[in-house]
Amino acid sequence: MDRVLIKNANIVNEGKIFNGDVYIEDGIFKEIAPQISAKSSEVHIFDAEGKYLLPGVIDDQVHFREPGLTHKATIETESRAAIAGGITSFIEMPNTVPQATTIEKLEEKFEIAAKTSYANYSFMFGGTNDNLEEILKVDPKKVAALKLFLGSSTGDMLVDNPEVLEKIFSSTDLLIAVHCEDEATIKKNTAKYIEKYGEDIPMAFHPVIRSEEACYLSSSRAIELAKKTGARLHVFHLSTAKELKLFTNKIPLKEKKITSEVCIHHLWFSDEDYTEKGTLIKWNPAVKTKKDKDALFKALLDDKIDVIATDHAPHTLEEKNNVYTKAPSGGPLVQHALPAMLEFYHRDKISLEKIVEKMCHNPAILFQIEKRGFIKEGYHADAVLVDLNAPWAVNKDNIAYKCGWSPFEGTTFRSRITHTFVNGSLVYKNFKFYDVRRAQRLTFER
Repeated sequence: MDRVLIKNANIVNEGKIFNGDVYIEDGIFKEIAPQISAKSSEVHIFDAEGKYLLPGVIDDQVHFREPGLTHKATIETESRAAIAGGITSFIEMPNTVPQATTIEKLEEKFEIAAKTSYANYSFMFGGTNDNLEEILKVDPKKVAALKLFLGSSTGDMLVDNPEVLEKIFSSTDLLIAVHCEDEATIKKNTAKYIEKYGEDIPMAFHPVIRSEEACYLSSSRAIELAKKTGARLHVFHLSTAKELKLFTNKIPLKEKKITSEVCIHHLWFSDEDYTEKGTLIKWNPAVKTKKDKDALFKALLDDKIDVIATDHAPHTLEEKNNVYTKAPSGGPLVQHALPAMLEFYHRDKISLEKIVEKMCHNPAILFQIEKRGFIKEGYHADAVLVDLNAPWAVNKDNIAYKCGWSPFEGTTFRSRITHTFVNGSLVYKNFKFYDVRRAQRLTFER
């Protein structure tokens, strides 16, 4: 599908909504105008009357589990679920098996994605206590960022040596993305609740164990270090109101050296949901109070928080249905993130323009992704058509994740993603997938 004409769309882009036509050729937005006529009979025409055309969503934080954990997910299965959710580009994390902590292992992941991914892709390089030499070999034009785990969400990728941390922050020009939870605090809290309950700790104590203080201690230290060294820092998945004081909305995103994100689950769920959902909503950092959730939403709207991501991290139901200490943290989200945000739009909590800013424009700006994240002439034609009045319920029959479950099961969303285009090709339409792989490796203007 080399030539595509989308007619009569309500185009959401750069803070505006306007009706118009979009012509795509060879995977690029060639023309955007009030009216465009088909130049030949070879043009595929889509009538978008009544629908909204958004740039493809860019998800800066996913765990697609390949290599090594493919019983949970693969790059192929999860990128397929992503396009069903309007996500056309993703940045995947290094905690696979083996971990992407050498250039060789990182490139192996790129090779898998080049063959199997339905969505555009990049990967983060993983930092450890002893791989600074490898970190310095990473080409910032070809790799999204450096990922550091400052809390042991993922086993032996914990970077807990203060001298090593300072050296990494001082030595690299890469954007440093961090998971912030204080390990000592979590260990102390865990021991206390194991003593009281054994392994089967009630889920309600998850946000008490992985507490506000654990998050704040770690994120404030990371920010202090970034300020001291001049490093470019991005703090993943904020979950507390207290952390928000560490961030600013006084300068434009392009000028920020310290940025932050919030994930869908921290906007949607609160500790009130543990009774019903149990370990299905066990994430690190933990879903916390309604007060935290409301504060995160407010900070998203007033630009203290820069992007919305998913932290998509699937596990099998068998793994999740364990006692507290054995149930892994994380859940699948890429297919339902944009529908969830559109549901907030229906509830008058956020505008379409703001959703596009936080899910499409800002990830592209923040990571300096080349020619993506906007509906602009000359940019790669990643786009999503949305029907705001086409309700559907999440159930086992329409879940695309390999793990086969979703924390949103039973939820009815009022908006439906009807078409997804990746580099100008239709890859998904109304719950139907096309076996078309036009995905490309993301490149960075650095």
